[in-house]
Amino acid sequence: MSRTVVITGATGNIGAKLRRHFTALGWTLRLLDVTARGDAAVTEADLSVWDEGWVAQMAGADAVILLAGDPSPAASWESVQRLNLDLPMNVYEAAARGGAKRVIFASSNWTMAGWRFQPGALLTDRAPWPVNAYGASKLVGERMGRSYVERWGLSVVCFRIGYCQRGENLPGAHMGWGDWGQAMWLSDRDLCDGFEKAVTAPAELRFAVLNLMSDNPGMRWDIESTKRAIGYAPQDGHAAEITPDGARDAGVTERTRALIDSAEAWLSTTRG
Repeated sequence: MSRTVVITGATGNIGAKLRRHFTALGWTLRLLDVTARGDAAVTEADLSVWDEGWVAQMAGADAVILLAGDPSPAASWESVQRLNLDLPMNVYEAAARGGAKRVIFASSNWTMAGWRFQPGALLTDRAPWPVNAYGASKLVGERMGRSYVERWGLSVVCFRIGYCQRGENLPGAHMGWGDWGQAMWLSDRDLCDGFEKAVTAPAELRFAVLNLMSDNPGMRWDIESTKRAIGYAPQDGHAAEITPDGARDAGVTERTRALIDSAEAWLSTTRG
């Protein structure tokens, strides 16, 4: 069955990969980005500024994929305010007004980064713990989605996306953040499967926050709920390769976190 899908951030890493995949499926695509990079098929639009020209692209879409925004974990609050708060609000509003059936929001593993050195499985109903402006903005984007489900009747799927590199996207010790980064690896094939399944999931799926990683052995990220909710069927996985440098860096960071936790515990007793 053919679908009409809007991809915002269409010229970026994930947008380009999804575009190729959806085109191969024969779907109708409406492509938006702040810069077309010379691609005549892409409509240039600054989605952080409301404009009826790009808003019209949302009309009647089966799904709007909300990738646009500042993708950097080091993003400043100034950038986050415009690109990761104002922009998603505009897209949600435009999708709702235009009668789009579903919005698929690119959230992030950074919503849970504070749990890195704490025990336990990373289920999406566990308390969020962003550690930077970027992670906080993605959490707000999820909550915006829930609001539009409850007040406008949209269907919204929020993916806490793992580690999907530009280009060849091969896993291994070259990836950042040691075993934590490798455990979040998301292959291009699994990325596309997840988004395809989110587009085609039954209309009864109203709201879901789901982890989107490959089936990596030993990872703490729960993807069973993703499989149940949308029929996600990951085909790839990677066991983390721990190098001496990676183990040393992880040890330093873990000890730092322990010191911070101790300091916070001491402060809470002195305040009491």
